[in-house]
Amino acid sequence: MTDTFQFKLLATDGKARRGEVSMPRGTIRTPAFMPVGTVGTVKAMYLDQVRELGADIILGNTYHLMLRPGPERVARLGGLHELIRWPFPILTDSGGFQVMSLSGLRKLDEQGVTFKSHVDGALHHMSPERSIEIQGLLDSDIQMQLDECVALPASPKEIERAMEMSLRWAERCKVAFGDQPGKAMFGIVQGGDIPHLRVRSAEALSGLDLKGYAIGGLAVGEPQEVMLDMIDTTIPHLPTEKPRYLMGVGTPDDMLKSVARGIDMFDCVMPTRSGRHGLAFTRRGRINLRNARHAEDMRPLDEESTCPAARDYSRAYLHHLVRANESLGGMLLTWNNLSYYQDLMAGIRKAIEEGRFADFMAQTQEMWARGDLAPL
Repeated sequence: MTDTFQFKLLATDGKARRGEVSMPRGTIRTPAFMPVGTVGTVKAMYLDQVRELGADIILGNTYHLMLRPGPERVARLGGLHELIRWPFPILTDSGGFQVMSLSGLRKLDEQGVTFKSHVDGALHHMSPERSIEIQGLLDSDIQMQLDECVALPASPKEIERAMEMSLRWAERCKVAFGDQPGKAMFGIVQGGDIPHLRVRSAEALSGLDLKGYAIGGLAVGEPQEVMLDMIDTTIPHLPTEKPRYLMGVGTPDDMLKSVARGIDMFDCVMPTRSGRHGLAFTRRGRINLRNARHAEDMRPLDEESTCPAARDYSRAYLHHLVRANESLGGMLLTWNNLSYYQDLMAGIRKAIEEGRFADFMAQTQEMWARGDLAPL
């Protein structure tokens, strides 16, 4: 831990990077997966469990926390870390994506966005300055600029307009963030699926000399190949010495292929949301516990896993819990999924350190391709 925000590259293997982000509340080992704690909770998990699985940082959501319990209340209660009993780093997104995706009514202009709460219908206004103010009241360690995220496909004109708006908002967010020792504000590269817009956005944000850079507006409906192409297009125009965060991604395969292109940080609701819906991620690939084939299978999900949910509970029991809509089913499968994601990240980091990332990636993908155990 340090008194300032620092990023250090420890090893590279091809374009894959092994590094560390150091800040007052802890060190983030990269490549890192950040479990999503949208409203101050990683759904179906105790935060002590999340930490024990290897998470160095979690994510909170500005939009949701702004609506309830409210940033001023969180500040009065000592900040988000104190409220939720997580003394380690927290990244908060800006709220822009949720404003665009959840609000039934919104009006966007240069000053920000006015939107109708999906909770109670109340009108709110979020400007770049207010987004940073809210994140400061939450006392988050890494704060994201307010941006406009356009769902793909979209017209080139609309993508360019949103990208340019996001750049202007990034400048305002930087001013609003000011100098906060030990904390960081990240910019967000936009530009949809148009390469020259991605380049323009990355170069302009790099000129702001921010502490880190995210690639946003991907994993929003486009094919994986498009996402990977946009990463390849963007990475050469971001500073080597700053962390790179791919927002909202993704599947284990997405993360492996993105690490191979130079990405350092990830977040996604997939492991938690999938767990609550009966889907397990394992070294043998995805396993749907709703399937009848598991009804009388007393084998565990993965006999070699270090996670008790995967190693000690039978598929028959997990199948029963899922089919009966018992909360414990979602809890156990979420535990398994987050364990798998963190184990995958640990394996990636070790492979990069040892200069064998390509072999690790091939072996991992081969294991997925073999598929699950044969039915009994």
